[in-house]
Amino acid sequence: MKAKHMVLRGFPAGAAAILSGGPALAQQASAGAIDRGDTSFVIIASALVLFMTLPGLALFYGGLVRAKNFLSVLMHCFAIAALVSLLWVAGGYSLAFGAGTPWIGDLSRFGLSGLHAARAGTAVPENVFALYQMMFAIITPALIVGAFPERVRFGWLIIFSALWLLLVYVPVAHWIWGGGWMAARGVRDFAGGIVVHTTAGVAALVLALMIGPRRGFPATLIPPHSPALTMVGAGMLWVGWFGFNGGSALAADGLAGDALLATHLAAATAALTWAALERTKIGKATSIGLVTGAVAGLATVTPAAGYISPLGGVVAGALGSGLCFAAVLAVKQRWRLDDSLDVFAVHGVGGIFGSLLLAPLAAPLFGGVDPHTGTSIAGQLGAQATGVGVTILWSLVLTFLIAKAAALIVPMRVDAEAEHDGLDLSSHGERAYEFD
Repeated sequence: MKAKHMVLRGFPAGAAAILSGGPALAQQASAGAIDRGDTSFVIIASALVLFMTLPGLALFYGGLVRAKNFLSVLMHCFAIAALVSLLWVAGGYSLAFGAGTPWIGDLSRFGLSGLHAARAGTAVPENVFALYQMMFAIITPALIVGAFPERVRFGWLIIFSALWLLLVYVPVAHWIWGGGWMAARGVRDFAGGIVVHTTAGVAALVLALMIGPRRGFPATLIPPHSPALTMVGAGMLWVGWFGFNGGSALAADGLAGDALLATHLAAATAALTWAALERTKIGKATSIGLVTGAVAGLATVTPAAGYISPLGGVVAGALGSGLCFAAVLAVKQRWRLDDSLDVFAVHGVGGIFGSLLLAPLAAPLFGGVDPHTGTSIAGQLGAQATGVGVTILWSLVLTFLIAKAAALIVPMRVDAEAEHDGLDLSSHGERAYEFD
């Protein structure tokens, strides 16, 4: 296996000096030669990951809310994309991927200055690597928007998202992808099952509890205003996920091919599994169910995509879809919790389960490629459980504190009149649709 096939988010597996964030990081960073094919691949993947947020996630979420709140969801996603981009340049990238300590990076790359010609362990320029990672930083807080549409103040969302990025996402990204303490303990996350989906899913659950349900929930059915837009957005997410998972190989090679195959098959299997479960449960397979299943499969396969076989992708999709389906029912019907667009049940549960499922599916016994040579399935499972458990606790506690802190400046929830009128008009003075 070529050395570049062992790359994990810019850090070669087994390179202890790099995983510990030591001085060897800067030395190796300047040693690599740039490969134009790999660089082009990561640039395209960056565009695809941004495409997942704008317009993919915006339309996926927007179609699920009432018409009077559609524009507000688009506003949330666009504003977060702009905000996170500037924060990433200002210091987010440096704190996540700078050498620093096992707990947090440094500010040596403040303003994206001092970037090396090539990112350590890759044949990709560091500025392209920083761009690619920016797109992950954008979509993660944007995912949380699905927990509380139709009832939060825009100002509170901006303050919360900025603090959450720097205090939750950035440290976890450093722990795993930036050569921090989790990477040193063998925790693996190919494309974001822990860093993206677990952090965002747990935050969504906390905020849904703190903000409270929409008016009328759960007694009144709150149907999506446009399942068609949701399906279009989901299709964009599926396509964009090729950049999300495939691009995480950081090279146009067989590892990227493995990741793409597993990703696509997981989504396809999960979509059909969810449709079958819906048909059994309610007698009909719905469009919303089909695409929700696909997203559940994509979230589940994400942490393991580059380490498992195509059949492993099928298994991840089927099991992840079934578990997320049960989680949606539990959150909405048993817990009576208005995580409005099922962020925790789909992204959180999928990401957590997929991160644990990595241990058996990545093992050679099941056709996978062991991401940590010499580690048993039980050993890898222990490492994954540690990473997931600490991340859950970190996101839970910090999300609660950040939400409270932001509320000291701007209250979390709009008033009853604004909620009744819809956020499009009350918060932004516009309507998504005008009818003569």
